[in-house]
Amino acid sequence: MTRLKLIIGQWLAQTTRKLRNNFYIYLAVLLTMFVLIDAGIFHVGENMRQKAFDFMVRSRLIVPKPDKEIVIVDINEASLAAMAKDFGRYPWPRQVFGEFLENIEAQNPKAVVFDILFSDPDITNPDSDAYFNNAIAATNNTFFPFIRLPETQDKLSAVKPLMIPGVTETIPGQADQSATVAVILPQFAAAIHSGHLGFNNIYPDKDGIVREYGLYRDDYGWKMPSLPLKVGNMLGYSVPDTQSVLLNWRGKPFTYQYVTFSDVMLDMSSKIKKRPQNEFTGKIVIIGSTAPSLFDLKATSTAKIFPGVEILATAIDNVKHGDYLHVWRGALTYIFLSLLLIWLTTAAFYKQVDRDKLNRIFSGSQIGLLVLSYMIINVTSTYLDLSGPIIWAVGYFSVAKVYALANDIALQRWLAFGVKMNEGGSQVLIMPI
Repeated sequence: MTRLKLIIGQWLAQTTRKLRNNFYIYLAVLLTMFVLIDAGIFHVGENMRQKAFDFMVRSRLIVPKPDKEIVIVDINEASLAAMAKDFGRYPWPRQVFGEFLENIEAQNPKAVVFDILFSDPDITNPDSDAYFNNAIAATNNTFFPFIRLPETQDKLSAVKPLMIPGVTETIPGQADQSATVAVILPQFAAAIHSGHLGFNNIYPDKDGIVREYGLYRDDYGWKMPSLPLKVGNMLGYSVPDTQSVLLNWRGKPFTYQYVTFSDVMLDMSSKIKKRPQNEFTGKIVIIGSTAPSLFDLKATSTAKIFPGVEILATAIDNVKHGDYLHVWRGALTYIFLSLLLIWLTTAAFYKQVDRDKLNRIFSGSQIGLLVLSYMIINVTSTYLDLSGPIIWAVGYFSVAKVYALANDIALQRWLAFGVKMNEGGSQVLIMPI
């Protein structure tokens, strides 16, 4: 056993003497290759960014308040039960929404946004559909969603982009005039003719979490606007010229002002009004559902179960205030920050900075960077993503520190033992140090 320890000690000593400080350079080159491969293929650093972002958003001390002008009219489970007595199971006759819209419009809201896809006619009650269509035609501030289907179905569609009001060429003269797009449009002519249409697709990240909202799509050179973008343009907001935004969440679910659809509907039909008759004056009224039975629930950065209608409200809120989150993203930024931290740490080890001093500086700097990122997302609309680069730097530091300690031990053994190998075995000469 003693001989084995001596052999290992001698090998370590010889190896470290050959490598010396060049090991730190070799390690940095190796990690540089790993960073480049990850940025191009595996995207582990991107996943780190997403998880770190979720944690920081959930842990913010300063959370922006929801806009008080945004009101969600909720078709919740209570509404489904209450309305079933007179109108049966959902979906209800469209006349219900027509009467609701007429009463809401009497209070002069800024906008009425339906988070409901009216895709098919009510063949059993065409008069009800006609009533709703007439109610829509009498307004100029009612918005409807449409759904963009997968591009694989585009060739099966007969809908050309110009057939959708509000769709324009991304670059004039360069759009594909023969292209067709697979979409589900509202079936009401008044909704189409109003031009107040926008897609309402929500695209989660690969891990199933909703973090961003698309403001427009670029399909075959055609710019297809989203529902929040159409609302923002109509109300004169300064909308961003970016394809998608990182949502600046207002907190956990049910942060916005909610009112129950059936309560409002009942009061509207009552002779004695109990609700304020200016309840929706000057408001952006979003009509949608949080009922689990209607399946419009998503996972977001702030909660595993988040109403889809409130995601829409958050996107409109972000567009109105322009406070969607800005983030340094993309492979180049990730590569630059990762390599910067790796090579700065390499320089410190290579120059043999005092070990204790290096430990303090490195630990303090990494903690400081995390604190800086956390502070910035609390007081500004910027997310400074340093999670991936910090992980690479910590990985480098850990390996380099182990090597440095092994180097110290090996050198001590080299000085303490003179080892001479011969046919008879090992001769050990103990030298004082």
